[in-house]
Amino acid sequence: MTAIRPAGCSVFLVEDEVMIRMMVADMLEELGHSVAAEAGEIGEAVKLAQSTEFDLAILDVNVNGKVITPVAELINARNRPFIFATGYGSSGLPPEYRDRPALQKPFQLETLAQAISNAMRSAPV
Repeated sequence: MTAIRPAGCSVFLVEDEVMIRMMVADMLEELGHSVAAEAGEIGEAVKLAQSTEFDLAILDVNVNGKVITPVAELINARNRPFIFATGYGSSGLPPEYRDRPALQKPFQLETLAQAISNAMRSAPV
C-alpha cells in the first residue's frame, strides 16, 4: 500500500508570541512534522506564505493586533490547508473563514495532532 502523503508534513507557523511559537514548533517536531518556516508578524508572514513550500499552515488569528486574513487568503489561493490558532474561539475567526478548523489556545499535543490529521485528510491532493 502506498501512502498519498508521508506521515510528517512541513508546517508554516505564524505566531507573534515567541514562547508559544517555540512550544508549538517543539510539539510539531515531537509529532514527526517539520517547521518549513515561521513568522511573528504579518508582513513577514505574507512574504513567507508566497515563497515557502509547505504542506500545512498554523495561523495565529491575531498577530500583534492585526488579523491574519491577508496571509490566510494567500495560503487559500495556493490551495494549502491551514488551521487557525486562537484564544478567542471560533467567534474570533475572520468571518469568511469560520468554517476552517481552529485550535483553541492553549492546546495540547493530542489536540494539535488531531487537527493536523483532519486538515491533511481534507486537503486537496
